[in-house]
Amino acid sequence: MSAFQKLVEHSKKVSNFGHLASIVGWDQAAVMPSGGAEARSNAMAELNVHIHSLMTQPHLGDLFAQAEEESLSTQDQAVLREMKRDWQQANLLPESLVQAQSLAGSKCEHAWRSQRGNDDWTGFEKNWAEVVKLSQEEAQIRAEAAGTSPYDAMLELYEPGTTSASLDVLFTDVKTWLPSMIDEAIEKQKANNILLPNGHYPAEKQKALGLEVMKLLQFDFEHGRLDESVHPFCGGVPTDVRITTRYDEKEFVQSLMGIVHETGHARYEQGLPKSLAGTTAGEARSMGIHESQSLFFEMQVGRSQAFVEHLARLGSNHFEGPEFAQDNLSKIYTHVEKGFIRVDADELTYPAHVILRYEIERDLMNGVIKHTDVPELWNEKMKA
Repeated sequence: MSAFQKLVEHSKKVSNFGHLASIVGWDQAAVMPSGGAEARSNAMAELNVHIHSLMTQPHLGDLFAQAEEESLSTQDQAVLREMKRDWQQANLLPESLVQAQSLAGSKCEHAWRSQRGNDDWTGFEKNWAEVVKLSQEEAQIRAEAAGTSPYDAMLELYEPGTTSASLDVLFTDVKTWLPSMIDEAIEKQKANNILLPNGHYPAEKQKALGLEVMKLLQFDFEHGRLDESVHPFCGGVPTDVRITTRYDEKEFVQSLMGIVHETGHARYEQGLPKSLAGTTAGEARSMGIHESQSLFFEMQVGRSQAFVEHLARLGSNHFEGPEFAQDNLSKIYTHVEKGFIRVDADELTYPAHVILRYEIERDLMNGVIKHTDVPELWNEKMKA
């Protein structure tokens, strides 16, 4: 067996454990009872440490050196490059930090589920402070190795090749024209006569409609499923994609568009090349590409006249009322309104939520601000 083939087999072993970690994470967020949090956190930390140990085994360095001397196809060269990149990134972190981050992240997220509904910033801040501290520690380690700023070193993990300097240029330009465009759209839409949802829309009926919409969007139900969680997300693995949404029985707009958004993520995962499964090259290329697919489904496909026509027909199978008329649904899903919640934002205001989070995250990782500064900064930027 060639060195390259040995690396591929090793990568598949790591991927199998990553599969378990992903499904366990979904279970924790969607169906795990609250009493299981501490034991689950410990189990996930143990699993993440094991994955890190596999990714950093000493003999891998020799295999990479040997594989680079082998005659490989263009595709295999790309697979080797991406596997080596993951190996190099993993070797930067000590096992103790990997374990601490897993434990702190699980504790913070689990507590957040109840703190969010109670508007308990003080309780959340105590757990989040540790998450931020450990993230800053990781960023500093990566920055020293890469010779970049801490934030750019972390950005490389999620959007390879992108820098904060390039994003600053892009977002600065957007900020010059987006606010006025939002205001103009809001003013123009004042003349629209929209019948907003205001009634009782049972969650089970919303889910039934959501499943029909997923089928329309060609979600593969033999390799995925829909569940409910506090915050919508897409998890799992390409052969077993788990998406979630949340339901508010006073309205149907957000849960349904959440399903469309997460289906976009899922379709990307389900469409990844099966021939490269188990290798880094068979995974999502970047968070930007991933989010582009979900937003394409939500903002372009999901708000198009052609889609709304189907949505009106499907909605009438589950609900009665003039709000499901095609023209009204079109007005609802193209309505522009300033709001506090990113996942509920419309096509125009959504970029503003992204820019706000980027600016705070960048300055937090680079040590320009402290985590205790975030609430005041958040409020200031929300008003800007």
